[in-house]
Amino acid sequence: MKASLTGIRKIYRNSRISRKLFLAFSIMIAVPAIAISFLFIGIKQNQLYKDAMTTGSGHVARLNEQLRSKMAMIENVSSTALTQKAFVDFIHSNMRGDGLRLVKFRQNQFEQMHNIIQSNEMISELSFYVDNPNVYEIWPEIYHYDKFWPQDFWVTLREEGGSAYRLFALKDGEHTLSYYRLVRLPGQQQKRPSIMEIRVEHGAFFSDLLAEGGGDFFSVVMDGTNPSRYVYNQKHSFAQNAGDELDTILGRVHQQLDVLQQKSPVKITEGDQTYYAIYRYIAPLNAYVVDIASHQALMKGPRSWYVWVVAIAACVLLLMLLLVSHTTRRIFRRLDRVLISMRKVRQGQLDAKINTGLGENENGDEIDEVAVSYNNMLDEIKRLMTQVVDKQLIAKNAQLHSLHSQINSHFLYNALESIRMLAEVQKQPAIAEALVSLGSLLRYSMKWRSDTVALGEELANIQSYIQFINFMESADFTLTAELPPEVLRYAIPKMCMQPIVENAVRHAAPKGGGVPIQISVKVENESQLIVEIRDDGTGVDPQTLAGLQAALRGDADTPIVASKNGLGLENVHKRLQLHYGKDCGLWIDSVQGAFTSVTIRLPWENTNLGGW
Repeated sequence: MKASLTGIRKIYRNSRISRKLFLAFSIMIAVPAIAISFLFIGIKQNQLYKDAMTTGSGHVARLNEQLRSKMAMIENVSSTALTQKAFVDFIHSNMRGDGLRLVKFRQNQFEQMHNIIQSNEMISELSFYVDNPNVYEIWPEIYHYDKFWPQDFWVTLREEGGSAYRLFALKDGEHTLSYYRLVRLPGQQQKRPSIMEIRVEHGAFFSDLLAEGGGDFFSVVMDGTNPSRYVYNQKHSFAQNAGDELDTILGRVHQQLDVLQQKSPVKITEGDQTYYAIYRYIAPLNAYVVDIASHQALMKGPRSWYVWVVAIAACVLLLMLLLVSHTTRRIFRRLDRVLISMRKVRQGQLDAKINTGLGENENGDEIDEVAVSYNNMLDEIKRLMTQVVDKQLIAKNAQLHSLHSQINSHFLYNALESIRMLAEVQKQPAIAEALVSLGSLLRYSMKWRSDTVALGEELANIQSYIQFINFMESADFTLTAELPPEVLRYAIPKMCMQPIVENAVRHAAPKGGGVPIQISVKVENESQLIVEIRDDGTGVDPQTLAGLQAALRGDADTPIVASKNGLGLENVHKRLQLHYGKDCGLWIDSVQGAFTSVTIRLPWENTNLGGW
C-alpha cells in the first residue's frame, strides 16, 4: 500500500501542470456533480418504483373489480334462469311422453330460457345436465347427466355451497370459463343431482385484460392450484420479449403468490432480469390477477438518464480539458518570459528585467507579482554588489594605508622620540608632553591589528588628540566621558569617534579658544549601543544642519566620496550602515549658539560588531 502511494505521488509530481489542474477540477467539479446526479437518479428510481407499484396495484384492483362485476352478471343470469320453474320442472319430467307438450315447451319455456341466454352477449352457452332417462337432447341447453364430466363433481359443488367457478371449464375448457350450480337434488338416492353450467369464452370474460397489448405491466390470470394454467394476451410486448422464458417466469411468480401477503409485491430474478409482480386473489375463481413488470422496463427512463449524465460529464470534462490547456498555455507563455530573463541573468545580464506592462496602480495576478518580485530581486542584487565593491575598496584602501604606515612608522617614532628627549634636556615639559600625545596619536592610527578596538582605547586616543590640539593651538578644550566601566571593554569600529571630535574641535570653538566636549554611552532597548558626543560650541546654522541631516537620511548605497575636510560625518555614517545595516549610523542635532550633538548607533550584541 505504501509503495503504491509513493508511486502515485511520483507520477503526480512528474505530471504536467495542465494535467494536475485538470485532475483538480475533475475532483472538485465533475466527480461531485456525477455523484450528486447519480444520487438524484437513485432517488428518482425509488420514487419511480413506488409510483409504478402504486399504478400496478391500482390496475390490478380495477381488473379485480371488473372480473367480479362480470361474475356478478353470470350469477344474475343463473339466478334468472332458475326462476324459470316451469322449464326446470319440464326437463325433469318425461319429455318423450307427449309430443304436443314438447312443442308447447319449445315455444314457451324454452324460448324464454333462450332469450335469457341471448340477452347477455358474454355468455356463450347455458346447459342443464339432468339425471333423467326421459330427457330429450334435441337442444344444446338440455343434456343427460351422463354427458357431464366428471360424474362426481356434484359432491364438490355441494361442499362449496352449491355453486363454483372454474377458470378452465371441466370439459373442453382450454379457452372457456365455466360457472357450475346445483339445480335440484335428487329425490331418490340412486339418482344424481341436476347441474347448470354457464360457459363464457375467455375472450369475453377477460376482454379488458386481453385487449392490453403494451405498457410496462403484463396482466395475467393464474389458476390458484395449477401453476401451468393461466390466461394472458399472447400478443403483449412482454410475452413476445420473454419468449420461451415466459413459462419459467410465470412459474416462479406463481410459487411466491400468497393469499395472506397479496399487498406486498413479489420480486424474482430470472437470468439477468429482475421482475416485480403485484397481485390480487379472487376467491370465487380460485385464481390470481397478476401484473408483472420488468425492472429494466420500469427504470428505462432513469437508465437513459445515467447515459445522459455520463455523456454530459464526458463533454464537461472535455471542455474543462480544453479550457485548462488553453489557460495553461497562456500562463506558460508569460512564465517563459521569466525563464528567458533568468537565462540572461545567468549569463551576467543583471539588467534583463521582465516587462510586466502594468500601470502605476495595477497589481496584476500572481505571475505579475512574481515578475515584480523578480525585478526587485535584480535591483537588490545590484545594490548588494555595489555594497560588496565598496567594502572591497575600503578594505583595499585600509591595506594600502597600513602598508604605507608600516613603511614610515619607525622613522616617525624615532624622530619624535629624539625631539622629545631634546625638549626634556632643554627643560621644555609642555613640548615633551605634546610630543608624547602626538606619538600616541600616530601609533593608534598607524597600527591596525584588527578593524575593531575597545571603547576604552578609542577614548584614550581622543584624549591624546585633545591634549595635542590644546598645545598646538593654545586652546582650552576639555573632554569628559560618562559611561559604565563594563562598556570600556566593548569592541567598536576603530576611528569611528575621532572624526566627530575633530569636527567639534574645528567648527565648535572660536580660534584659540575651547569648548567642553562630553561623551556619554548607554544601551537602548537592549538592542543598540548609543554613543553621544556633545559640545557646547557655536552650533550649526539651520541651512547647513538641514543639509547634513538630509545627507544622513539619504541612500547609503551611493558611492562613498571623501569630503573637503577628510573623512567627514557623511562618510562615517555610510560606512557604518554598509557594515551594520540601516538601523545603525550617525545622527546630528544642533541649535546655533548653544550646542551640537552627534549620536552613533551600533549593534548592542558585541558579536555583531565588525570593522570597516
